[in-house]
Amino acid sequence: MDTKRLIIFVIFSFSILMLWDAWQKQNAPEPAAVVAPEQQDASIPQAATATDMPVAGKQADTPQESGFKLQSGQRIRIETDLYRGEIDTTGADLRKLELLQHRANDSEDNFVLLNDQAAPFLYIAQTGLIGGDLPTHRSVFTSASDSYRMEQGNDTLEVRLTWANDAGLQVDKVYTFHRDSYAIDVAYQIRNNTSSALNPSVYYQILHDSQSNQGSFMMPTFTGGAYYTEADKYKKISFSDMTKNNLSRNSKDGWVGLVQHYFASAWIPKEGIVREFYTKQLASNIYSIGTVSAIGEIAPGATVEMPAKLYAGPQTQSQLKAAAPGLEYTVDYGWLTIIAAPLFWVLSAIQKLVNNWGVAIILLTILIKLAFYPLSAASYRSMAHLRELTPRLQSMKEKYGDDRQKMQQAMMELYKTEKINPLGGCLPILVQIPVFISLYWVLLGSVEMRHAPFMLWIHDLSAIDPYYVLPILMGATMIIQTKLNPTPTDPIQAKVMMIMPIVFSVFFFFFPAGLVLYWLVNNILSIAQQWHINRSTERASAAKKKSGKR
Repeated sequence: MDTKRLIIFVIFSFSILMLWDAWQKQNAPEPAAVVAPEQQDASIPQAATATDMPVAGKQADTPQESGFKLQSGQRIRIETDLYRGEIDTTGADLRKLELLQHRANDSEDNFVLLNDQAAPFLYIAQTGLIGGDLPTHRSVFTSASDSYRMEQGNDTLEVRLTWANDAGLQVDKVYTFHRDSYAIDVAYQIRNNTSSALNPSVYYQILHDSQSNQGSFMMPTFTGGAYYTEADKYKKISFSDMTKNNLSRNSKDGWVGLVQHYFASAWIPKEGIVREFYTKQLASNIYSIGTVSAIGEIAPGATVEMPAKLYAGPQTQSQLKAAAPGLEYTVDYGWLTIIAAPLFWVLSAIQKLVNNWGVAIILLTILIKLAFYPLSAASYRSMAHLRELTPRLQSMKEKYGDDRQKMQQAMMELYKTEKINPLGGCLPILVQIPVFISLYWVLLGSVEMRHAPFMLWIHDLSAIDPYYVLPILMGATMIIQTKLNPTPTDPIQAKVMMIMPIVFSVFFFFFPAGLVLYWLVNNILSIAQQWHINRSTERASAAKKKSGKR
């Protein structure tokens, strides 16, 4: 039993660390349906096939241009209640975006989501039109002003940029920012004042480097591409996968984007049009992920508007759900979503009542502990009985020495006599592990924890405890728990059980304060429950012995 209990303890303690690898394998993207031949990537995609039904992708065809060079023109500055950003006249691309409601890591400056001028960081949102000499993201637009600001009392801010040629084509690219929303409307208004019909396509893509925002060894996080369709659901695409194969997926719905820890951006094309999702490696460490769609015929003298949305902001559940179906899955809990999503809902409901995420974590941990109280009690009761048998087990150890077979037989006979199930303390713990790990992922992935204060010296639940008070207390509770458990008869196992809490507590020095707070509260509650059951078992055992003597 000592060996089995040790194994369970190791599994339980390491589960939160090992889950990352399992989670990545579980969510590994499927191989691309169409594999592009090895060739130099283009920054402008191929035109889409004009059809009502999804067909095989064409992005593997010979590109229209080769090489990658980010061109720049004049900058148009914009400011809203949520953003401060810059649009470049070259392509009318969104080149820089600061989130005014979110601070940078370890800084009082605003968090910069999009940026094209911070090596090795590159993150921009591009669009363009293909066909009929229409403007791509390399074409130069003009603007009536070099600065736009959302004034008090206004709920929207419109930024219009214009391109025209001598043949009579005019294209307006219109950004519409909305108050209290991270979803930006991006529309093309195409006026065909020529004598010929046009059959253009529109593309939306996000460019990102493969080096920044990759997390750390202790806290690895995913940064890479993602897309969603009703058929495929949510899929992630790493930069290494983009290097091997170009994605080519066709659908009548969905979005394509870029996800990182706490934040996401996504292009959401017009509902109902056929779109092809693609990825490209543009340079050694620069990648694009995007979507291209056929607009349809534009007759001479006609004007067509092609709307789309760009979500660029934090992975806040309410904002994500409002922007597009499936966008909430960018807060990725993996295969534990079925448990993690309800846990986050409960946590959010508690936070609305107490207005403190740290207090909400404590209260949710108490609720979970109460829900599992019967299972935990059964586990602790089994361990308490085993603790009572420790002196007798030690005597057996001295009696049989190194004869493991006789020792095992004697132990099983003792368990049978005392009516103790040696696995009784293990199975209840195994049942609870998925819930505990789900809450771990909820606390790790929720942007709501970012820069959320708790109390005293804890000003950011997503950062490590600056004075390491919580990790030290966590380590102390693990040592106390070890003292309350039965002592293994094997001296080596006993030493391992004493060292393991110290070793594991070191890991928590690098964990966010919110996670450590959760484990600390859970350990304190476990200690209280285990101590109470141990005392009750000892009293019952003493009363039984006393009545036996009489």
